[in-house]
Amino acid sequence: MKPKKQILLWVLITLLLLSTLVPAVVLAIRGTPEYLPFSALPAILAILVALVVGYSNKHVIRYAAQMNTECENAELAALQNLPLGMCILNEEGILLHYNHCFEREIISRSDMFGRNLLEILPLDSTLPEQELDWQDRTYRISALPYCEGAAELTAYLWADVTDYAELRAEYHASRPSVLLILVDNYEDLIQNAKESAKLETSMAIEKLLEDFISGTNGILRRLKNDRFIAIIEERHMAKIIKDKFRILDQARAIRVDEKNSVTFSIGVGHGAATLQEGEQLAAQSLDMALGRGGDQAAVKTENGYRFFGGVSKGVEKKSRAKTRIVANAIQELILSSENVFIMGHRFGDLDSVGAACGLAGAVRLLQKPVAVVVNPQRNLAPQLLSLMEHEVGGDLFLTPAQALETITDQTLLIIVDTHNKEILESEKLYKMAKNVVVIDHHRKNINYVDNALVFHHEPYASSACEMVTELIQYFKLGNAVPSCYADCLLSGIMLDTKNFVMRTGVRTFEAAAYLRKIGADTVKVKCMFSGSIEAYRSRTDIVGSAEVIGCYAIAIASEEVPDVRLVAPQAADELLSIQNVSAAFVIYEINRVVNISARSLGAVNVQVIMEALGGGGHQTMAATQLHDISVQDAKVRLLQVISDMK
Repeated sequence: MKPKKQILLWVLITLLLLSTLVPAVVLAIRGTPEYLPFSALPAILAILVALVVGYSNKHVIRYAAQMNTECENAELAALQNLPLGMCILNEEGILLHYNHCFEREIISRSDMFGRNLLEILPLDSTLPEQELDWQDRTYRISALPYCEGAAELTAYLWADVTDYAELRAEYHASRPSVLLILVDNYEDLIQNAKESAKLETSMAIEKLLEDFISGTNGILRRLKNDRFIAIIEERHMAKIIKDKFRILDQARAIRVDEKNSVTFSIGVGHGAATLQEGEQLAAQSLDMALGRGGDQAAVKTENGYRFFGGVSKGVEKKSRAKTRIVANAIQELILSSENVFIMGHRFGDLDSVGAACGLAGAVRLLQKPVAVVVNPQRNLAPQLLSLMEHEVGGDLFLTPAQALETITDQTLLIIVDTHNKEILESEKLYKMAKNVVVIDHHRKNINYVDNALVFHHEPYASSACEMVTELIQYFKLGNAVPSCYADCLLSGIMLDTKNFVMRTGVRTFEAAAYLRKIGADTVKVKCMFSGSIEAYRSRTDIVGSAEVIGCYAIAIASEEVPDVRLVAPQAADELLSIQNVSAAFVIYEINRVVNISARSLGAVNVQVIMEALGGGGHQTMAATQLHDISVQDAKVRLLQVISDMK
């Protein structure tokens, strides 16, 4: 009987008893006892009702007890025969209970009670929900913790989601990836070739790409003579990435003549929601690959880019049409600005400061206020700074703090010899500038300046000074820049080319010839490379302490070395003169930061090695910085990266 009905019955019984008691009292007071038996009728009725209710309650309680037992039995039977696996573990992972489905489909063993299930199954007891591959099946496991008193138990429900997992895997494997493939400098490579050689080269390229795509179920289409697009499923893209884009090596085997071979630049867009987004990602990746010199593949990832290849040097472009267009655009920006600031990277060298000074000389001829922003306390070209202060006065240079005080919305900031936001001489000055121009020759980095009005980037150029020299030739100046500025530009070219030995093309010599023509003094330039006897001894000590491992020379510079930032790269250059050494690394520590200066002769791409350690640079000249690590541990990490690159 329901509780509400029981309450109503007991109220009725109470009223009947009261209806008996009150008349009895009244009759007794009045002296009429003959009517007392009639007044007892409600009481008799109340007793009968109470007996009925009592009997009914006993029957309900007995029925409830019986139903509770049956429900418990039904619950246990349902759990035992549940089509989901179920097991109960204590806090130590001991198996206390499991149902038939768990025993039949998951453990396939008998008498598992008391065993530690965590030692048998790769189950993570800390996760409320997880997915587990076990015995060719996939399970989604839900943890239901239960705590009563001192006992801490957890019930695990095992749902077989194999069909869903296979469908999900097939969905991801069939997602389309877009590849944009560019033949680097195709027109320059074949313009002087015979017609038969042009046809043979074109057929070889197409045959290579057809063989490449035939191993997949994708499609390939030619967009232009030197540009192709391919769409490939992710299952095949993963294998191509695993093989590190073997097609790049196969392309280099196609020779146009004795000196030139074909190279590809590939941009990959995968993991996109739509084909349109995939094409956009592929275009961004291709731009990044070209910005790093070509002959490589760039794959956009969640954390940035992954690069493959890049063992060839950038192919020098013979046409200067782009340089002329860029020069005109920069000159217009200079003329429309209130003043101009020119800034390089931190710890500026001869190329960075030299390019800034050379460009400042051209801006002065355009009758615009200009200043070179440098920190003299953190500079690797003190001889150049002293020369320019002597030649043109100290007002050419401003410290970053002084520049921050005078910058306006109409100021044009020109960044030279870097495009990386994180290594600028003053990142705060860059953020305050409304108008920015970038002139750089380093291979493109992920953290590049992305808001430049003009982004003049030529990774094949030997130096920023070479690029500035070409630009000022197209400025409408009226007169050539003074010879002291030409000295600055020539010093930067000589630094980055190792006196015209490394990364030197036809346009490098043309730029040097122009500078010599307008009065560059090679003796003054040579003096900018001079150092103290202490620095020379330190450099010799570093070279003498080097360890040669295979074709790599690795040296650790002492903390007591003066001007170690200047000495370490020079020591790395000298290590390359050792027989059978293809790459050199000098490790040194400054202010608890470990620096690695890397140099090579071209056979080893030190840029890729330094990028693996968080740095960057060129194929033949790169560096990195490592925090919270000792120089010995840095050496171990360097050797590990070198080993992984093989």
